[in-house]
Amino acid sequence: MPVPIPRQRAIPAAESGQAQGAFSPGGPSGEATGGPAGAAPAPQAATTPVDSTTNLTLLVIEDDPAGSLSVPEMLDAAGKPIRIRTARNLTEAERLLTDDVHCILLDLALPAPGRAATQSDDELTTLKHVLRLAPRHAVLALTASGDAERGAEAVRVGAQDYLFRDELDGRLLSRAIRYAVERKRSDKAERRLTESRLRAQENARLERGLLPTPLLEGSSLRFAARYRPGRSRALLGGDFYDTVRTPDGTVHAMIGDVCGHGPDEAALGVELRIAWRALTFAGLCGDELLSTLQQVLEHERENDEIFATLCTVDIAPDGRRAGLCLAGHPSPLISRPGRPAELLPYENGGPALGLLPGARWPRRQVELGGEWSLMLYTDGLIEGHIGEGKERLGQDGMVDLVRRRLAEGLAGEELLRATVNEVRDLNGGELTDDVAVLLLDRTP
Repeated sequence: MPVPIPRQRAIPAAESGQAQGAFSPGGPSGEATGGPAGAAPAPQAATTPVDSTTNLTLLVIEDDPAGSLSVPEMLDAAGKPIRIRTARNLTEAERLLTDDVHCILLDLALPAPGRAATQSDDELTTLKHVLRLAPRHAVLALTASGDAERGAEAVRVGAQDYLFRDELDGRLLSRAIRYAVERKRSDKAERRLTESRLRAQENARLERGLLPTPLLEGSSLRFAARYRPGRSRALLGGDFYDTVRTPDGTVHAMIGDVCGHGPDEAALGVELRIAWRALTFAGLCGDELLSTLQQVLEHERENDEIFATLCTVDIAPDGRRAGLCLAGHPSPLISRPGRPAELLPYENGGPALGLLPGARWPRRQVELGGEWSLMLYTDGLIEGHIGEGKERLGQDGMVDLVRRRLAEGLAGEELLRATVNEVRDLNGGELTDDVAVLLLDRTP
């Protein structure tokens, strides 16, 4: 077994703030540079990433008045000296624990703050304190020779590895430091991956609630939909839609948008969509349905400033006419053979849900004809910019865009995909708001 290299103890660390041992001084307070005497101190390095140009820095936390503990001279994988800082207690360690420290070597015999060392209580109290103090740093636990059980327990608590006090030769310790740093980096990457998977699962659950499978069994209408979340959105926003066919043959469609973005808004959107489906199957329609949905929103929202826009359409069993209700929402677009695509009438619409207590939402009867396509959408489709200026696409711009795509012979999914992609391109990149589009087609 290699013989430990003794350290000089002429100037206590607590007094000088410098690490002792076979190191040349010249680093920051509490820091020495391993390697030949007179070597210039390496520049400070960030905690991550560590590459071939970075000097590793080790913070040693131990109280060894007898001087039996020695930290040998060490080199990293690139042959550069590993910098050492020494602290005799946790208070001093907290002062020396800066961002350029990559690894901590902790003597498990060090007493916890404000108490004497004891093995009758939790033997790893000090380690747990250090882990709370330095959650982003790699930690090596130092224990008595042969006390592998205590070392293994330290790893279970959160240390990256453990070493025996009488085995601290430079080669072993430098390798352990590099291993601990890389393992900590791997642990961080794995944690981020796990968090990403959890977010993806949460997104999937919200998507199933916001963007359901339509219930159109027995209907001749064709259904298509498209959803694109706004940029930098970790979760789906508050856009939602649904389409169902009731036993009398009527097809009901709706699309809505809760103000704001994030999990709370998305969850409220799910609640409103599910409530709409249940109320529709219960026979409610028009003003009665929207009044009940407003009550749901008022009871479920976090504060009185949250509101939701909504558009509902109920299409008669013969498919030739429909009832339209607008609650602060853009009017649908209809296209028919031989006629340019246009917006359905939007006069006499009601306010968004949650704005005015006791509001009313008149239901307007519209004639559709024998063959048509009806597009419902959220305002994310029309609020994108045109080029680099502040001008927005708007409803007129959207109508012109859809007319051109229809003239190219596009329909269904292809029409929606081309429309959303062109809106994004006109914006010069991803849209800031979520976009939901629903399309119903009737052909002879």
